Amino acid sequence: MSTVVLEALIAGTISGIIVAGFFIAIDVSRAAARAPASGLWSRPTEKVSPLKQLEELTRPLAARLPAIATAQLREKLSRAGDPGSLTPAGFQSVRYGLGALLAIVGLTLGLLVELPLPPIVVAPVSGAVLAVIGYMVPSVWLEFRVSSRKRQIQRSLAEATDLLTLVVESGMSLDEGLLSITERFHNALGDEIGKVLREIRLGRPRMEALEHMAEVCGVPDLHHLVESIVQSDQMGVPIARLLRVQATEMRRRQRQTAQERAAQASSRMVFPMVGCIFPVLWIVLLGPAIIQIFKSIH
Repeated sequence: MSTVVLEALIAGTISGIIVAGFFIAIDVSRAAARAPASGLWSRPTEKVSPLKQLEELTRPLAARLPAIATAQLREKLSRAGDPGSLTPAGFQSVRYGLGALLAIVGLTLGLLVELPLPPIVVAPVSGAVLAVIGYMVPSVWLEFRVSSRKRQIQRSLAEATDLLTLVVESGMSLDEGLLSITERFHNALGDEIGKVLREIRLGRPRMEALEHMAEVCGVPDLHHLVESIVQSDQMGVPIARLLRVQATEMRRRQRQTAQERAAQASSRMVFPMVGCIFPVLWIVLLGPAIIQIFKSIH
């Protein structure tokens, strides 16, 4: 029974590929027919990435995402640094595509792997489990990327504030200080500051671009720094003095965070010691005695 189902699955896959290739060939021929004559200039066509092709194929499914979920997903993608220039529809397409791919893998494994249960039961269950895993993996990866970028920004923010303070105190403008940060920091903070500078060059107000950056990044210290810069600009307070105060405060908070983690290290070491070190230690100490006891009994 499993051989018949496997052959049917392979035949269906091959038939689907042939049909898809046929329709793609028709679309290419129609596009060539609509092209202008060779003597006329035509705009070169841009190469479409496989991700964009997948997004176009799954657009009917991705378009059903509610507006609130779309906004939340767009915010997460912005905080993750817009990986691969993904849109919310493109990210949903990746989830659907990976889930479908792993579902096919699960069905195939369920048919090929011999288990006490019949393949008609194992194949759908394994396909459904792998489909759910494939659907959830992109979300887990996105959350990990967001948290990683937040840690990068948090770790380099105090040093970047010190650099910005030195540049502003030397008589340069705030834009030149931001440019020096992008030249010095090649990480998430440098990327976000680079986006701010590009928005300023395109005509967006400086303070509005900084506030947008702080809102997108979601780092509290960066939000406080931007709020202070905006308030100093509105009230006419010298920005160099304010940056110096902010840098000192960030250093103090980093020192407190390091002290808290150091204080928690002893309690966190209890579980590895109890679970890994103590059992091995007892085996080394009591193992020879237990062997001697068993020998004496026999």
